[in-house]
Amino acid sequence: MKIGYARVSSNTQDHTAQVEALMAAGCGRIFSEKASGKSTNGRREFSQLMKAHKHGDAVTVAKLDRLARSSRDSATCKS
Repeated sequence: MKIGYARVSSNTQDHTAQVEALMAAGCGRIFSEKASGKSTNGRREFSQLMKAHKHGDAVTVAKLDRLARSSRDSATCKS
C-alpha cells in the first residue's frame, strides 16, 4: 500500500496542496499534521504512520523535508 505523509510547520500554514498531491499519487491512506519538523518527537501523526506501515508499504511525501529536517532524523524512519 502507498501511505502518504503531509506536514506543515505551524497552525497558520495549510497542507491541502500536499494532501492533494499524495492523493493524486495514489496513496490509500494519508497522515497529516501541523507540527514543527525540528524533531520527530511529539509528532503524533508521524508516530501513527510509523506504527501503521507494514513491510512492503511505500511511504510517500510531497517533499523530503516534510518527513525530516536532517539525515539524523530520517534515520528514525527506518523500519
